[in-house]
Amino acid sequence: MKTVRLSHEYKADPHDLWALCTDLGALVDMMDGLISFEGLPSGQIYEGQEINVRVSLFGRLPSQPYHMRVEECDANEMRVRSTEFGAGVESWRHTMTIEKFAGGSRLNDVIEIEAGWLTWAFALWARFIYKRRHAPRLRLLQYRSTKAI
Repeated sequence: MKTVRLSHEYKADPHDLWALCTDLGALVDMMDGLISFEGLPSGQIYEGQEINVRVSLFGRLPSQPYHMRVEECDANEMRVRSTEFGAGVESWRHTMTIEKFAGGSRLNDVIEIEAGWLTWAFALWARFIYKRRHAPRLRLLQYRSTKAI
């Protein structure tokens, strides 16, 4: 098992960041060019939600089944925990928390991955995709703040 930990800071209200990070439509935008989804529902995630999709790397490789269960989705604590598997991953446990700090909000991701002898490769992939979500998230936060005016 490998654990990946990342934190990103945003000059945004924590509740605005929470709304964005729990929006499945925003996930599609943040993963554009890396992973495409077939069968992903829309809207906000919720506790107990079961999501079964097909994923394709770069939208070019053959799609594979992927399953996610939202174990916890607590808007008051701003914490989401999910268990996931598929597409070569035996276990992908993701915990996301959002906290307020002086400059805005901080998003923390902890991903625990088990994928047999390829665990190291999936851990590198996780680090890459979660870092890559930062720039699109900044753009989406900016777009949503100007749209609200």
